[in-house]
Amino acid sequence: MVLEFLGGLASNSLALMADAGHMLTDVGATGLALFAAWFAEHPASQQKTYGYYRLEILAAFVNGIVLVLIAGWIIYEAFLRLHQPLMVKGNILTLVAFGGLLVNLVSAGVLMKTAASHVNTRAVLTHIFSDVLGALGAIIAGVGILFFHAGWLDPFVSILIALLVLYSAWKLIEETTHLLLEGCPRHLSVEEIESALTGLHEIRAVHDLHVWSITQGKEALSVHIVVDEEEHYCPQLVSKIQDILKQKFGLTHLTIQLETPDFEEAEIHF
Repeated sequence: MVLEFLGGLASNSLALMADAGHMLTDVGATGLALFAAWFAEHPASQQKTYGYYRLEILAAFVNGIVLVLIAGWIIYEAFLRLHQPLMVKGNILTLVAFGGLLVNLVSAGVLMKTAASHVNTRAVLTHIFSDVLGALGAIIAGVGILFFHAGWLDPFVSILIALLVLYSAWKLIEETTHLLLEGCPRHLSVEEIESALTGLHEIRAVHDLHVWSITQGKEALSVHIVVDEEEHYCPQLVSKIQDILKQKFGLTHLTIQLETPDFEEAEIHF
């Protein structure tokens, strides 16, 4: 980050300056992600009954917002450069950008080992991939300036990189917002779950079925199930429902309420 910032000053390159600014954001984003991952391991309390798992989602959401702000700044500065071109030193730009590319590729290789199972890690990996694109774009701009004197490549490549960053940020914000709004996990279907439950002959109806994610990979379900009077206190039925939800859908954090057809909805005080 420091080398790209100094290289941007020395070469007068917006692409390097933008990538250095983005790396500065990465330092904060990675630190935030590490803090959230560590804090999420704290045990639940009487006030935080689910624990602190959602800090990981909040950290990923903040990362996405920061990406949008950085991309907006890059685009603004690039348009200023297109209207008022500045002399850029292509040799310094190319050399520094190549070093940045190598560092980011190593970082991406480390993070990809766990990115598939953690939205927070994917958020940081999104930053790293954006930096990889930034370094590649800066190399292209540096070569173009060095051999073809195409000074417009520096702000032009910066705009392209910013648009790619915006796309990645939008996907990240969309996913984390879905989790924060307690939407049904993407790999599950409420209709399929309801169909599997009503397929049991003991069950007359299903209502108030909710499926959500406490955090990435930790799903929960709550449901009200209408049964005949004789099934109301049947532990075997509850076990059968638990087995179906676990085997077919991988759901183990369950809240199941059995009701009779004449059950009247009312506030119950314990």
